[in-house]
Amino acid sequence: MKNKIKWLIAILGIGVFSFLFILVLKDKTFKIDTTIYHFIAQFFSDKLTFVVKVISNLAGPLVLIMLAISSIFIFAKKKYSYCICLNLALCTLLNIVVKNIAMRPRPSFPHLVVETGYSFPSGHAMAAMAFYGFIIYLIYKMVQNKIGKRIAISFFSILIILISASRIYLGVHYFTDVIGGLALSISYLMVFITVMQKTILKENVKS
Repeated sequence: MKNKIKWLIAILGIGVFSFLFILVLKDKTFKIDTTIYHFIAQFFSDKLTFVVKVISNLAGPLVLIMLAISSIFIFAKKKYSYCICLNLALCTLLNIVVKNIAMRPRPSFPHLVVETGYSFPSGHAMAAMAFYGFIIYLIYKMVQNKIGKRIAISFFSILIILISASRIYLGVHYFTDVIGGLALSISYLMVFITVMQKTILKENVKS
């Protein structure tokens, strides 16, 4: 991925996040949050809720930690595993710091899962974008088969969207929590990839 594209994505992401972050700090309410939640609530069912919980758990701490550890045994070159583990740790730390600055309470919608802590930005959305987004980057760099590459990238891209949407369905995050998390995380990911290319991965980066 060219540097110019990465930095453009990073700037756009941090712009969206900053806008939402300032509004959250001012304790502004967002009509779009309730509108989207009530739209999604129309589709509630026991079967769908079960599926959504499973999807949401794919960005849960236990699953991501297990996947990160498993990468040590998957990649012959351990530098990729180191990057995956470091990426997860840094993204988690960033989310904790920002949440404790924003201190936005969880939505008053019915919670279909138990969650504690603050709401903005969504930790699951951030983790999904950072973790699976980095997997997408590795697939883009390493997979030679074009069809296989497109299928894999499409799969993980859709997974990120589904995980993010699941947090709204489950009532534990506002829509703006999710968008803020995705925006911050993709900006972070662009910086992380750039730094890793120049350090651990030691790749030649085209400007």
